[in-house]
Amino acid sequence: MVTWFGQRPQRVEVPRLRARGVSHPSVKVDIASLTPDLMHFLGQAAYMELGEFESLARAVATAPNLAAKEGLSAAAGRALSKHHGLITEIRRRGAEPDEAMEPFVAALDHYRAQTQGGDWHELLLSCYLTGGLLEDFFVRLSDGLPRDIGPRIALLLGEDSGSFVLVHELQDAINANPALGSRLAMWGRRLVGDTLLLARSAMPVLDPVTSTESRSEPVFTELIAAHTRRMDGLGLTA
Repeated sequence: MVTWFGQRPQRVEVPRLRARGVSHPSVKVDIASLTPDLMHFLGQAAYMELGEFESLARAVATAPNLAAKEGLSAAAGRALSKHHGLITEIRRRGAEPDEAMEPFVAALDHYRAQTQGGDWHELLLSCYLTGGLLEDFFVRLSDGLPRDIGPRIALLLGEDSGSFVLVHELQDAINANPALGSRLAMWGRRLVGDTLLLARSAMPVLDPVTSTESRSEPVFTELIAAHTRRMDGLGLTA
């Protein structure tokens, strides 16, 4: 088997949320009440994937060697493909993609600026953790979309993102420099807080009597569990 790195990679299990159709744990969540309207969902998810592509492209541009550039460019291409898939859904409904995404530009650009990190390894960890968290989140919310589109969106966003490339680079760097691992563990703990705040803001505001906080808690419990597994897989403390 030919790989980007010239050797057979270690198999890495990238945590994902359960696929649609597989029962979720005991707590029943009325996900439809937490899902924004369709165009709001599509515009935000499309700009989220575009931002992930831009972050990965930045990682490609600053990568220290050609093998890393090649592998990361493939991951960036997958994010761009998901973006284009969401754009197709927007156009299918007679809307313009730029108009659908525009309301989310300022907030998501600010979020990306705050979470891009101070060096290449922090940027890689940001792409891995925030990209995974946000895709998990939108896959989960897609359960509340109309049945003629929800499963298609879940399938699109749940496609392999090529995250093993980021894991490979991060694991090699951490193994070579344990002090880097300590710093990245702290960075990962900051990232999860910022990302969960962003995800919470994507949900519609509900009646205060039945607050978004309590009704969304099982969803965020799933997201945090997946984040912890990603951190554990890198040997970092969540």
